[in-house]
Amino acid sequence: MTLKKIDTDTLQLGMYVVMPSSWDTHPFLRNKFRLTSKDQLDKIIEAGFTEILIDTEKGLPSGPPPAERVKKPKEQKEKDEPRIVTDTLREAIKDRASPAREKSRIVRDCTMTMMESLLNRPTAKNIQTAKDAISEIVEMMLTDDDTTSYLTKITSHDFFTYTHSVNVGFLAVSMAKALFRDSNKHNLHELGMGFFLHDLGKVRIDQAIISKPGRLTDDEMNDMRKHPSHGFKILSDAHQMTEECKTIVLQHHERYDGTGYPKKLRGNEIHLYGKICCIADVYDALTSKRPYREPLPPFDALILMKKEMINHFQKDLYEKFVFMLS
Repeated sequence: MTLKKIDTDTLQLGMYVVMPSSWDTHPFLRNKFRLTSKDQLDKIIEAGFTEILIDTEKGLPSGPPPAERVKKPKEQKEKDEPRIVTDTLREAIKDRASPAREKSRIVRDCTMTMMESLLNRPTAKNIQTAKDAISEIVEMMLTDDDTTSYLTKITSHDFFTYTHSVNVGFLAVSMAKALFRDSNKHNLHELGMGFFLHDLGKVRIDQAIISKPGRLTDDEMNDMRKHPSHGFKILSDAHQMTEECKTIVLQHHERYDGTGYPKKLRGNEIHLYGKICCIADVYDALTSKRPYREPLPPFDALILMKKEMINHFQKDLYEKFVFMLS
C-alpha cells in the first residue's frame, strides 16, 4: 500500500481513498474505496475533512484540483443530483471471478448505499433507478447460489431503516427463490422491489419516533402504523410498480391471526408475498440492534418466533424460512 496525504479539494474520481478506521468519523460504509461519484467527493468535504489519504497503487495519483469541482448553487442541486446506483454495484453484480464471500460483501455494501440514498430522496426517478438495479440484484441471486447464501448470512445488526430494508430484501428474495424455484408464475424481479422497499413509507414518519429508545405512546404507535399505507401511496404515485409489489409494502405488517396492521387481515386474506415479507421483517428486527434492546442471535430469534409469535405467521412458511437459513 502506497499512501499519500492530499488536500481534499484535489480529490478526483478514480482515486482510492483511505478514510479513518473508526466508522463514526465519516459517512461511508467502508473505510477504503475507489471514488466513483461526485456525491462521494462532496460527502468527504461536507464531513469536515481538509486532508485525506489516498492509495496511489490502487487509484489515480494526486494532481491539481479539477475546475468542475466548484460547487453549484443550491437551486441547481436537484438538476445535479448524484446517481443513487454506483458503477461498483453494477460491476460487482456482473463479476463472475470474485469469490462469493467477497462479492456478497461488495454487493451488500453498495446496496445499502443505494437504499440510503433512495430513502433520502424517494423521487419517481430514483425509484425507477433503484427498481432497475434491484432487478439486476435479483437476477444475480437467482443464478448465483453461493453469493446468495452469503447474502442471507452476512447481516448488519444496526437498525437504520436502509440497513433493515436491505437485510429483509435479501432474506425475502432468497425465500421466494426457494419457494418458487420450479415455477414461472412469479416475477421475482418485481417481488424483489417490494421486499427491498417494504419500509419506504417510513420516510414520512418522524425520525424521533423511529429511533425512540423506549416504548412508543399510543399516538406515536398510531403514526408508526401508517407507514405501510404511506409506502403504498408513494409507489402508487410513482406509477412504476405492479400491484403485487405495492401489496408487499402494504401488507408486510399484517399477521396471520389478524392482529397486524393496517387492515387487520387474517389468514388467506393476506397475499402470499406479504406473508413472506412479514417473516423476513420480524426475523431481521429481532436479530438487529434496536434503541431499546440488543440483537438476538439468529437461533434464539427463530426459537422466539416459534414459541411466542407462531400465530403471526403461516406455519409452513415459517418452517421453510428456517430450512432456508439452515
